[in-house]
Amino acid sequence: MKASEIREMSYEEMAAQLQSLKEELFNLRFQLAANQLENTARLKAVKKDIARVKTCMAAATAAKI
Repeated sequence: MKASEIREMSYEEMAAQLQSLKEELFNLRFQLAANQLENTARLKAVKKDIARVKTCMAAATAAKI
């Protein structure tokens, strides 16, 4: 997911996306622990997506003030 895509979302959409990414990360961690994870690079990608969403949410909050 690109930052430009995230910036186009509303704050509520960003919050929903953040929640779904956290759930995906949770599931990926369980797969990793059970040695069922095939694409370990996905963990890093999801973590970066979470950081991008949080950054855009903080910027949107700062812009409102």
